Parts: sequence; structure tokens; C-alpha cells
Amino acid sequence: MNNSAIDLIIRIKNGYMSRKEIVEIIYSRFNEDILKKLLELGYIKKYNKEDNKFNVELLYKDKNPAFTIVKIYSKPGRRYYSSYKNLKLIIGGLGNSIISTSKGILSNKEARTKKVGGELLFSIW
Repeated sequence: MNNSAIDLIIRIKNGYMSRKEIVEIIYSRFNEDILKKLLELGYIKKYNKEDNKFNVELLYKDKNPAFTIVKIYSKPGRRYYSSYKNLKLIIGGLGNSIISTSKGILSNKEARTKKVGGELLFSIW
């Protein structure tokens, strides 16, 4: 399941780096939850489902990508779990971490306020 999260965020990052407008992502409910969170945080413009894929419209701010750097924590061979106490601000609050918790996909700020930990998937800024 985590492979799809890595694939999703790398496809979006590569789309930004090559200045694409739309990126295709493989459909899964887990990917949909991550896309909802990215939309809520303002990292993508919108997404829609067609057949067995998502078409993600990328967001550019003053011709600059919404994010350029991704740090992946959990990988198929090594899961990275964190309690809410260990979740730090990314770049002084300018970036976000995405965490898979028992309450769904949350950002690091939401996980700290709800006092819930989980699998730290990736950070973006």
C-alpha cells in the first residue's frame, strides 16, 4: 500500500519539475485520501477520476511549482512510525508531513492537535 503513496508523490513532483499541467495517477482509495489532503493543503489545483486513474491538475504560484522537495520516510522495506510528540514543524511551518493514522490521512499539524501518531509517509515543501 505504501508503494502507491511513493508513486503518487513522485509522479506529482516529476510533473512539477517538467512543468506539466496534468499528471495521471493510478486509482486507489488510499491515493484518493492522499490527494484530498494535498488539495486541502493547497499543493494541487484539483483532481478527477476517469476509468482506473486520477487526472491531477497541478498548481503553480507565480509560475513556480507548489512544492519542489519531497522527503520519503516510509519505504516498503522500512516503515517509519512516529508518535504525535515527535512530529516536528517542516521548515518552520512552511512545509507539511503526511501521516497515515487510525483517523485517516493527516498532516503533521493536524496529528499534533488531535494527539494521534501513525506511519510517517513523506514530507513536502
